[in-house]
Amino acid sequence: MCRARAALVAGAGAALLGGCDTGGELKSAGEAPTAIGPARLWPQLPPASAAPYDYGEGATARIPGITVPHDDVHQLDPVAVVQADLKATTSRSSGSDELPADTVRKITACRSAPAACPVLQPYYRDLTGAGRDDMVLGVQRSDGRISVRVYMAEAGGLTRIMAVSDSVISVELAGRDVIMRVPSAIAGYEYRTAWSWDDHQRAMLPTRDEILRKAPEVAPTGRPSAKPSPEATMVPPPVTASAGRR
Repeated sequence: MCRARAALVAGAGAALLGGCDTGGELKSAGEAPTAIGPARLWPQLPPASAAPYDYGEGATARIPGITVPHDDVHQLDPVAVVQADLKATTSRSSGSDELPADTVRKITACRSAPAACPVLQPYYRDLTGAGRDDMVLGVQRSDGRISVRVYMAEAGGLTRIMAVSDSVISVELAGRDVIMRVPSAIAGYEYRTAWSWDDHQRAMLPTRDEILRKAPEVAPTGRPSAKPSPEATMVPPPVTASAGRR
């Protein structure tokens, strides 16, 4: 019985092997290209010891006078946050996001002159992976640039984890990244910088910076979507703040 079974199995194997002879065999795709490693140019040059300019990356600040109940940034007044931020001490010297004096005056006067308040409406997204929303704020500067700031609640207080000013085409939230599109001096191109949370630095860092051909602009339809996106939420500031003036 066992011998008969073995004979059947052997016969089936022979049939399969015979079928392979009729076609479908593996064929060579040719020689693989030789991998070429990076070649270091001018190895005799000493490495740079300091950054060529201060972009403000990694600079953080604890915001004085702001408490965050239950670490919920949705409860904060965005104008009060920016006003308190004017008095914050940055973790290291950085002038990349220093606001013009005229903009500072308008921020200070947001309550008495709300129509000229340069604080834009806040957006909320969990950018740090802490399981709770962070606050993304914009300040419209008097020189035409936008100051983009991100605030994180921790231990009942508020920490600024990103502050950078630029002449932006747009600011977008994609996943846990803040993406800034900036015009390039080359016609038809733009810079795109993705800022991402770095847990070691405890700050948002520019993790991807590239120059690309401009994407074609899509004309707005003027029709609101059926329901808001679950990924990003926008909440108007308090009526007294009158932020979001453009």
